[in-house]
Amino acid sequence: MWMNKVYDKLSRCYECFRNKVDFKPEIALVLGSGLGDFADGIEVVCELDYHEIEGFPVSTVPGHQGKYIFGYVGDVPVVCMQGRVHYYEGYDISDVVLPIRLMKLMGAKVLFLTNAGGGVNYDFRPGDFMLIKDQISSFVPSPLIGENIDELGARFPDMSEIYDISLRKVIKKTAAELDIDLKEGTYLQFTGPAYETPAEIRMARVLGADVVGMSTACEAVAANHMGMMICGISCISNLASGMSVAPLSHKEVQETADRVSGDFKKLVTESIKNIHEKILVK
Repeated sequence: MWMNKVYDKLSRCYECFRNKVDFKPEIALVLGSGLGDFADGIEVVCELDYHEIEGFPVSTVPGHQGKYIFGYVGDVPVVCMQGRVHYYEGYDISDVVLPIRLMKLMGAKVLFLTNAGGGVNYDFRPGDFMLIKDQISSFVPSPLIGENIDELGARFPDMSEIYDISLRKVIKKTAAELDIDLKEGTYLQFTGPAYETPAEIRMARVLGADVVGMSTACEAVAANHMGMMICGISCISNLASGMSVAPLSHKEVQETADRVSGDFKKLVTESIKNIHEKILVK
């Protein structure tokens, strides 16, 4: 019987996972640039290196270690992606979102996305956190292009509320309780790997973006297609091109993320516990 090659690859990755790991996560967490050490604070049950999964795309970016970590945040079973795959690394867009789709097949109901992004909104400063309320994915290929995989979702999925409002309410309340300032806005994904020009940042601002980056939006499209509940937080690692005199560098991204990692860990940890308690166990 003929099978869609994207779904066939996903199925083989899932079988490889099942043969190696006996764990069902409730929440899937993607750890972005400079934020990978969050996993050091969870109760780890097991790990699975991306290289151990047949056909799995492997991250080549500094700061992205490249493995799934399975464990507990409090009493909540989670799977963490310690390192994501980016479109600019040369992978097909279906491979970029394969890790997200695999976590849904593992059993995860909620996808919690994090990233380090460039601030486009003049009210933002490096080290701020932004809760993603909407996104612009028009500058990267859609992972849904091609024959629809009916096993994953509908041909024409609704995108009117990609970032679940109930999850956003929980995270905002959590941030307030922790006295962590949390902005809210729209994330725009460019392809990368070059940082944007000042003119591209002006364009992004006109389009309504508050933060730009090189990940996340395509992942949210794939997860939404599969019916996952999605939330996301951007760490503002720098002001975008043309907004300061300093040239942009990946080192600055990692340094800023490291500086605010304590608050990030607290916010994500408590948000996961509250999402479980207030939404998933109801």
